[in-house]
Amino acid sequence: MAEWHLITSEYPPQPGGVSDYTHLVASGLGAAGDPVHVWCPPSEGEAPESPRVAVHREMGTFALPDLCRVGRLFDQFSPPRRLLVQWVPHGFGYHSLNLSFCLWLWRRATVDRDRLEIMVHEPYLAFAEGSWKQNAAAVVHRIMTTVLLSAARRVWVSIPAWEASWQPYVLGRRIPFTWLPVASTVPLIDDPANVAVIRARYAPPGGFLLGHFGTYGRHIAELLMASLPKLLQGGFHQAALLLGRGSEALREKLIDRHPDLARQVHATGPLTASDISRHLSACDVMVQPYPDGVSSRRTSLMGGLSHGLPIVTTLGHLTEPFWARSGAVALAPVGDIAAIRGATEQLLASLIARNRMGDAAKALYRDRFDVKHTIKALREAGV
Repeated sequence: MAEWHLITSEYPPQPGGVSDYTHLVASGLGAAGDPVHVWCPPSEGEAPESPRVAVHREMGTFALPDLCRVGRLFDQFSPPRRLLVQWVPHGFGYHSLNLSFCLWLWRRATVDRDRLEIMVHEPYLAFAEGSWKQNAAAVVHRIMTTVLLSAARRVWVSIPAWEASWQPYVLGRRIPFTWLPVASTVPLIDDPANVAVIRARYAPPGGFLLGHFGTYGRHIAELLMASLPKLLQGGFHQAALLLGRGSEALREKLIDRHPDLARQVHATGPLTASDISRHLSACDVMVQPYPDGVSSRRTSLMGGLSHGLPIVTTLGHLTEPFWARSGAVALAPVGDIAAIRGATEQLLASLIARNRMGDAAKALYRDRFDVKHTIKALREAGV
């Protein structure tokens, strides 16, 4: 039985994918019998209770005084402490340039002999994709990566591409990298009566309801702004339901540009995880375009997979090969709106095709992405 110390930039009730993921992992480890301590910034509201999970909102702004205080709290636990850091560079303050945090982790591992493990959700900023300031930040991110890898005992990656990104900074050390796909943070709720109510509210009579679940970042929002008007052409036989935080703003922007779609595009705004499940179950097909392609780091996609929904998504440079073989999604090249529309229309035209893809989606999720695989891998990695 291991004692875990999960360090994260966000945790419920704070919203966010890393927040939900960390809660899922903490709860899973606790349910398996391991004591878990979550170290995170302060937040208004109460964290959800989970057996054997203690939440310490002591990280402050991840400034050096905060880290020194947390270090003294760590020292009250028996060594070696197993630290699992949920790594997203922009999550730890200082405009994503918190080198002090990395040096503190290095000291915990090398001086205090804690076991440092990193779960890489995002590796670092890319070069040549913005201003000189972004390029300078990209340099600092790589220095931070080098510091972390000089002390880490193991690195977990949400997609295999992140291993290739970080390997050049290992500098000769032998560090195991392990792919740890993200799981769905949306529980499957069996509630057909309320699902029927939701469907009656949003779906056109005898028609279809297209869904999208996410947080509507700029690049994904641009893809939706381009594709949804094409998908909803031809009268009121189809409607779109945008789920989650940021959905209302996107709907408003879309209707401003296409007023004729006001009756066909709906948005829920933020929902509880249980209500997200009910709304997902009301949809016929999910449309989930990603600017870098579908990959195993997309928690928004995992919601549709775990619910056995047919999904139209995009093929990009981060897409793993197994997606094309799985039969669980329909793939269109990033930015190819005609291909997205064609794949969606093919699914809507055939209940058999939708059911076949939904079954494949559920099987793929069960066999590869279910959180039980995450918990098993973490616990078997050993100390």
